[in-house]
Amino acid sequence: MDDGDKVRRILGRYRVIAVVGLSAQWHRPSYFAAKYLQEHGYRVIPVNPAYDTILGEKCYKRLADIPEKVDVVDCFRKSSEIPAIADEAIAIGAKVLWMQLGVENAEARARAEAAGLEVVENRCMKIEHGRFFGGLGWAGVNTKVISARRAP
Repeated sequence: MDDGDKVRRILGRYRVIAVVGLSAQWHRPSYFAAKYLQEHGYRVIPVNPAYDTILGEKCYKRLADIPEKVDVVDCFRKSSEIPAIADEAIAIGAKVLWMQLGVENAEARARAEAAGLEVVENRCMKIEHGRFFGGLGWAGVNTKVISARRAP
């Protein structure tokens, strides 16, 4: 399966996203991406021990503290921190481990995939959502998705 098909399917199927490393500062990429996802119907759960609430949502210190089911663990952390986050994602029964732009870790990928999680590396959920579900093309961004057919 093409990686684009996988990303489109993930974004279309899963709605509850725990954002690890989400900042409460409006100018940070994590805040901007999470706000976008929230505005497009996703349930965003902040994970950052430095805050009590972000974007009107209770903020949790770690993934294990979240009292509800999480579909996607979206990581805004350094690549070196991802293996521990992958272990937490596996422990809470997440379906997807998503690493943001510039974040890749082969060890974390292998662990997560061995446990049955889908893994996306070096991609931004906001950008990918805009690419496949509208929102980037109007700004002149080349989405590399050219077709006369609507997305499924």
